[in-house]
Amino acid sequence: MTQATRDRLQSRTTISRLFRPAGWLLALILGLSAQAGARPAVEAPLAIQSLLLDAARAGARIVAAGQRGHILVSDDNGASWKQSRVPTRALLTAVHMHDENTGWVVGHDAVILRTDDGGDSWRLQHRAPEEERPLLDVWFRDKDNGFAVGAYGYFLATRDGGETWASRAISKDDFHLNEIVPAGGRRLFIAAEAGVAYRSDDGGETWGELRSPYTGSWYGALVLDGERMLLLGLRGHLFRSEDAGQSWTRVTTHTTATLTDAIRLPSGVVLLTGLEGVLLTSRDGGRTVSTTRLASRQGISSAVALADGSVLLTGEFGVRRLPRPE
Repeated sequence: MTQATRDRLQSRTTISRLFRPAGWLLALILGLSAQAGARPAVEAPLAIQSLLLDAARAGARIVAAGQRGHILVSDDNGASWKQSRVPTRALLTAVHMHDENTGWVVGHDAVILRTDDGGDSWRLQHRAPEEERPLLDVWFRDKDNGFAVGAYGYFLATRDGGETWASRAISKDDFHLNEIVPAGGRRLFIAAEAGVAYRSDDGGETWGELRSPYTGSWYGALVLDGERMLLLGLRGHLFRSEDAGQSWTRVTTHTTATLTDAIRLPSGVVLLTGLEGVLLTSRDGGRTVSTTRLASRQGISSAVALADGSVLLTGEFGVRRLPRPE
């Protein structure tokens, strides 16, 4: 990896939904070698307390993934966890479960893993460490058709459940593609860097660029209903659109911490997570938010609504349960 590449990765504070560009973030970026990524993950008793970057529901089960190829599953709303068999030690960045059995995980070394047993075991479908372009998110429309996105405009598509992947360019720019978000029907969004988001109205076949009033990186989006959506990113920036991204209104967040994820709970409450332990809640569809923090101020990467109304957070601390937001 060249110094220029290192600098760009480090400057993009949450390229893998990570936190704190100094210290352990830099060590992770520079220390995860292709050689390590080629070896199976080691069973670690404290894996649940290590850096975990994403989680997803698989029926009643939860699947979480993060550093050193750690994938863990829980069948009791996060009270206990079991580590899965995983054929890589690469940093894993995103989880997508299509149903209670079938799902995919992506990460550094352009790793793509698939499970057909609810996350108990995983097999490698794609790996390209020589490209030095980590994958940052994955989404499937059905069991055959899906996309994986990542650094430097990396866009992969599959039509056979991930057995083969084709690389495509969706823009003349090589902006990092941080998250892909379905919006109902055939519409999709991608949150990217440099103040850019992309929208597809034909299921991902073609993409158009949406420019926002902010030029920093976007790390996530949340589609509310119809054409209403939120776009969130660097330094606490949050924008709301009523017209599917054609125009934007800034939402005051009272924080400069980078925002990492957003979910809408069954109650209708919108919850956003961020670095420095930031939690934003909105009860009016994202027009206004209230701001709190975890006492530890540890970075939060993602949030998943649980069946009992509570929320599972992943991040620097591993996993943490958050009581039902009122």
